[in-house]
Amino acid sequence: MKEQTLSIVKPDAVADGKFGSILQAIEDSGLRVVAARMLQLTRKQAEGFYEVHQERPFFGSLVEFMTSGPVIVSVLEGENAIPTYRKLMGATNPDEADEGTLRKRFAKDIEKNAVHGSDSAENAAIEIAYFFRAIDLVDRGI
Repeated sequence: MKEQTLSIVKPDAVADGKFGSILQAIEDSGLRVVAARMLQLTRKQAEGFYEVHQERPFFGSLVEFMTSGPVIVSVLEGENAIPTYRKLMGATNPDEADEGTLRKRFAKDIEKNAVHGSDSAENAAIEIAYFFRAIDLVDRGI
């Protein structure tokens, strides 16, 4: 089933110049980037995006981290894009991630874990709409 998911290359991976390798790995996996942009999240934007976690103890440090530098947000499209990208990302904790996954290759720790991806079709729709309008998405003939 063709679907879309949101990807964020987080500030740690952008600062380390790893975003090109990450985007290449995404494309090599069979997913296609159909929209992308680099931006610096404001505190308000980060708090809004991660609102679902606001009661969790890591919320404050997550917002601080996500506003610490530029990120690259993109929409990925392909067959079973959500599970495909989640497998490519690897476990949240890079110490537990499988070899070859993005987090195993590029993450520094459980918080500075290089990438974010939507965890469900419902969240993907919400997250994509948070950063992109329908007109921003291009058809790459997939």
